[in-house]
Amino acid sequence: MTTGISQFMRQLESIYITRRKLLTYSGAAGLASAASFSEFIFSRTGNSATLPNILLVTADDLGQTLGCYGDRYARTPNINNLARQGIRFLNAYVTNASCSSSRSSLFTGLYPHQTGYFLPKREPIGQVGLAYPNSGYAMDPRVVTMPQLLKAAGYRTGIIGKLHLYPEASFPFDYNIPAQGYDTSDQGINMRNVEVVAQRARTFFSQSQQPFFLKISYSDPHNPFPTQVNGYPKQPYGVAEIPPFPWQGIDTPAVRKRMAGYYNSVARLDAGIGLLLNQLAQSGKAQNTIVIFMGDHGPGFTRAKGSCYEAGLRVPLIVRWSSKIAPNLVNVNSLISNVDILPTVLQAAGLVVPRNLAGRSLIPLFQRNTTGWRSVLCAEYTSHTRPCFYPRRSIRGARYKYILNLLPNRHNPYMVVDQDVAFAEARNLPAGHPAKVAMDRCHKPPAEELYDLQTDPIEFNNLAGKPEHQARLQLLRDQLLNWRQQSADPLLDPAVLLAMTQAHFG
Repeated sequence: MTTGISQFMRQLESIYITRRKLLTYSGAAGLASAASFSEFIFSRTGNSATLPNILLVTADDLGQTLGCYGDRYARTPNINNLARQGIRFLNAYVTNASCSSSRSSLFTGLYPHQTGYFLPKREPIGQVGLAYPNSGYAMDPRVVTMPQLLKAAGYRTGIIGKLHLYPEASFPFDYNIPAQGYDTSDQGINMRNVEVVAQRARTFFSQSQQPFFLKISYSDPHNPFPTQVNGYPKQPYGVAEIPPFPWQGIDTPAVRKRMAGYYNSVARLDAGIGLLLNQLAQSGKAQNTIVIFMGDHGPGFTRAKGSCYEAGLRVPLIVRWSSKIAPNLVNVNSLISNVDILPTVLQAAGLVVPRNLAGRSLIPLFQRNTTGWRSVLCAEYTSHTRPCFYPRRSIRGARYKYILNLLPNRHNPYMVVDQDVAFAEARNLPAGHPAKVAMDRCHKPPAEELYDLQTDPIEFNNLAGKPEHQARLQLLRDQLLNWRQQSADPLLDPAVLLAMTQAHFG
């Protein structure tokens, strides 16, 4: 076993409790005692009779393409209203712009490279790619998850939509309505049929006589982009109405058609959120329910999904908790990660947060207390489907962003993201066109990229080679290396990187 993997295994032992011990403490009749359970990782700090319900809602491939985030093309009145009722975070990020890896962080409070196995050699590299049959990616079964912890603490747990994580046994749900085409079932519901989703949520709300945790995973706005599903959205955009994303900058009819499809899907999602929250209100449980809404990563477009660029990692995050959060709050500067969701949920549920998690509770930020918050934020990408292996790591501070590409001598294999046409369309641009240069850099990245997010939020101008930025570049290099060491990133070991590269490409 290599040095990197040995270090990772030691850290696993210090972070996780095993499933066996979790079951020992939970038992058939619930927790044995708060005192004994706290000997491991947490104890009850609140009265179970007053515990808040938790509604965690994610939307596939949703960047900050919402009216409440300043997008003038987004038709999102219901999500805008949700934002007015709670707190909206402007600098919210995911750890990885890929579905399963992002979800692993959401449910575990850990980075993807800390959460599972790379199956062919049983090396505990992490949930670094999509969970699908024969993918070779799965979580280490010792990793403890949000539904395990909440169920052990007396919550009724439910999920509507895709889980998209392995092993499924690590996610005990009392109520499970899978999505069509995901996980192990082809018999699930169409998550774009937002009326059906709301009806299933109503059933769960009405059946829950104890504190509940419900995860809802909307498929919109993931590709493909049906113009309407059961009449939603009511007024779809025409195929030429929406200009390209600035971070692509390629304006052709084919690009505009895809843009219209994406924004129509966002509008359908918004209708679904309105229906869902209406059902929650009708259940009489809204006042005591924390609503957390976020994207699982950015849009399924090249230079977003599957990248470490802002368009892939930056997402909306809105939290409504009527008894604890004042309306119309906006957190402008704090750097938030989806590893922060689990600690937040556990603290809200009256549980002490497990030691050594990567994330931290957002609850102080609900009260505008930003003292001691993180000054830099790290993220990663390793793979999506197996052919899309292209590992990279990133770090950003208040202004500058650094990306380290671990295979700079190879072409990036993930350039046609979810049938996106931008890479092909960019080939028709003249040499030197800024969008073409940016797309070419995405296709064959240099070892290092450095961007000034204040003057260049679309990350077109790589500053890594500029003499005047070398001191800043070195600082970010050092900070990223420190994070990789502290989080026991297995790909710090060249032998592990080589083994994974050979396993994917031969």
